[in-house]
Amino acid sequence: MESVTIQFDKESSIPMYIQLSKHIGMLIKEGKYNENEKLPTIRKLAASINVNNVTVVNAYKNLERKGYIKSMVGSGYYVTYKEHDVITTSEEEDDSFLEYDNINLMSKGQLKVCKNTINFASANPDPSQFPVEDFKRAINEVLDRDKGLAFGYQESKGYKPLRSSFTQFLKKYMDVEVAPEDLQIVSGAQQGIDIISKALINPEDYVITENPTYTGALSVFKGRGANIIGVDVNIRGINLSDLERKIVTYNPKLIYVMTKFQNPTTISYSQDTLEKLLDLANKYNVYIVEDDSLSGLNYMQEDNKINLKALDKNNKVIYVKSFSKLLMPGLRIGFIAYPPEMQEQIIKAKHSTDISSSGLIQRAMQLYLDNGNLEKHVEFMKKIFKKKYDCMNTELKALRKYGVNFIAPRGGLHFWIKLPKGVNALELYSRCSQRDVLIVPCNIFYVNPLGAANNTIRLSFAAVDEEGIIKGLNILKKELIYLLKCDNEYSEVHEEATLSPMI
Repeated sequence: MESVTIQFDKESSIPMYIQLSKHIGMLIKEGKYNENEKLPTIRKLAASINVNNVTVVNAYKNLERKGYIKSMVGSGYYVTYKEHDVITTSEEEDDSFLEYDNINLMSKGQLKVCKNTINFASANPDPSQFPVEDFKRAINEVLDRDKGLAFGYQESKGYKPLRSSFTQFLKKYMDVEVAPEDLQIVSGAQQGIDIISKALINPEDYVITENPTYTGALSVFKGRGANIIGVDVNIRGINLSDLERKIVTYNPKLIYVMTKFQNPTTISYSQDTLEKLLDLANKYNVYIVEDDSLSGLNYMQEDNKINLKALDKNNKVIYVKSFSKLLMPGLRIGFIAYPPEMQEQIIKAKHSTDISSSGLIQRAMQLYLDNGNLEKHVEFMKKIFKKKYDCMNTELKALRKYGVNFIAPRGGLHFWIKLPKGVNALELYSRCSQRDVLIVPCNIFYVNPLGAANNTIRLSFAAVDEEGIIKGLNILKKELIYLLKCDNEYSEVHEEATLSPMI
């Protein structure tokens, strides 16, 4: 087996994964790797040539698409190229779409990155800040109290005392009144969206979403065979006139929205938009799924805390609440508050998915919540996140003179950035990743990623400390200046120039 050694051209506009892909392809063509021979593991190769795991993943995917190698699940990558094979795929064609799957995984914290990487892609909090001791006490109390019952199946709807605690939580913090019978415990927001889809969507049904929107929801709707129709958002929320036209045209089963600190645009709906959105739901008899994972993380005292569910008087809103970003992602706990008439469909969908969520976690969560620990922890995290938010906001303001445009969100974990003219988001991502800084080009959030303008990025401060924010944005600035100079369109923009809407 030939070891892979490569000298990367870090000043080249060709991404490192393509440079690596071409180099390995050349070794294979030259017979340095034989047919059916196993290539080095992703981790081993990344360490040996001092690159991020993501670079190797993309290189291997590129080679697999071109017919040089094949992945074997649980085993690795193997050479399939024979001496007389003809590779017809052009080496010069656009490979940018290869990045999207991995960028999506990174943004969810599901793709391992190097220890020293500055990760602006992940929205998962730093594990050192998880409330381990408080939750451990809750688990131990449950085990002492309930013994083996903690490990039995709960009813599919969920542990009743926890459902009662969640109804009190909704009333106290969101002014939402829901009966415990109209709550379904789920293993996180992703499962919640999946269960709603199983209950209500059939193949070829239409679903309307914000555009851009959460990629996990798009995956669920596509998996159900739905036709997804995107509606643009602006600083006040979803474009209501376009939404009404598309409701009339497509007669959708669902409208999917995030009304607080929307992912990825960070906007929060105005109360006027919320009210008019409900008017449309009532007028056309369509359900709205309101996905809420960040409403507790508001940094402005005067922030509007009203959500869609609080205004819903006619049971048109299906509310999904997750605690992954507020507490600990690995708990996988959340709930759906649904209209009473769809109870049977929701319970059947949950039961067919996993019978019930973890009894131990549900019981521990109920104690943790009733003891006031969740409220205490959210306030603790808000102080930490606010410092990071302020740091990133300050550093980004300094980039406005290079044409960077953004509107500071009122909460959440992200900033949505419009890049200056001539700077391609995927190219900026590639150059930053070569220097161990991960950002998210926002094409992945669109209903049609390859048709979206490639000029926006999302930066999250959840997993990065203040020192990392300053260092990472300094690297981003250098790469931004490099790309501006390459495009010959660099022009200074006064820092206090009036910002136009970015979405």
